[in-house]
Amino acid sequence: MTILPMIIFFAGALSFLLLLYFAFAGPNVQKAQSKRLKSVRQRHAAASSQISAEAQMNRILAKRDTKMDSFAGRFIPRPEMLRTRLSQTGTNWTLGQYGMAVVALTIVVGGLLYFQGLPWYLGLLIGTFVGFGLPHLVVGFLIKRRINQFNTKFPDAIELLVRGLRSGLPISETLQVVASEVPDPVGAEFGEVVDKMKIGKTMDEALEDTAKRLGTPEFNFFCITLAIQRETGGNLAETLSNLANVLRQRSQMKLKIKAMSAESKASAYIVGSLPFIVFGMIMMINPSYMGDFFVDERLMIAGLGGLVWMGIGVFIMAKMVNFEI
Repeated sequence: MTILPMIIFFAGALSFLLLLYFAFAGPNVQKAQSKRLKSVRQRHAAASSQISAEAQMNRILAKRDTKMDSFAGRFIPRPEMLRTRLSQTGTNWTLGQYGMAVVALTIVVGGLLYFQGLPWYLGLLIGTFVGFGLPHLVVGFLIKRRINQFNTKFPDAIELLVRGLRSGLPISETLQVVASEVPDPVGAEFGEVVDKMKIGKTMDEALEDTAKRLGTPEFNFFCITLAIQRETGGNLAETLSNLANVLRQRSQMKLKIKAMSAESKASAYIVGSLPFIVFGMIMMINPSYMGDFFVDERLMIAGLGGLVWMGIGVFIMAKMVNFEI
């Protein structure tokens, strides 16, 4: 068994899994909303206050970073993006802890596979894939779960804002009420907005920072509503009440689409995972039978061709059941 066929096979398998992941990741609908939100906010930004607030926030973040975080940031291509993803989970995980988890998983999985009799290069390849892939999947799962929890409770927070505005409270005070009364993660996010306003940022800047970190259309709608109302005037309580109703209807539509497309998604998952499951089971039962798959060039070409066509089919199925709302 040579090294090159094994590398080619696992590279093809990795490409298929990446294709499957990006297929089910769904369309990216944030760019247009973020661009529009930024254009609206630019007219309300004050340059001096923004510079002082950014400097103070940078000092606070610098104090939070440890030596391990700084060391990990040197080897991570885009540390700020990873830092943002970790903050979206709602946990206290740092770059250093994430890097240590990646290294530990790579070493443990690779060592276990090596002691089980696999070649060192194959154990290292699988260990690297698990070490980098598993933490990324865990972080993505926690982000998705927290965003869903936020979107579920966000209309209630807006209605609380409406009641505070109708009772005569200013918008800054109602934000404080939401931060203290609404459970997490909505209360925690509004608490960060209030804290940033206390250190010198304007409300628009604080909301924009939270919108960038969350990346949800629901919160972007809220920020755009406040920005437009501050510019044009009008009944803010009535506008936010209508927004709460729209967000509830949007959530109901998402649930209906999720229920209607569940069967197609399950079929795509089964079609994509079944060949790998069967291959692994046969490899465990009779390794010599599947050993030629990594040696015979004809089998390697046929396997890569099958992966490509299967990936195209799963990709098309995934796009057919992903809807932009």
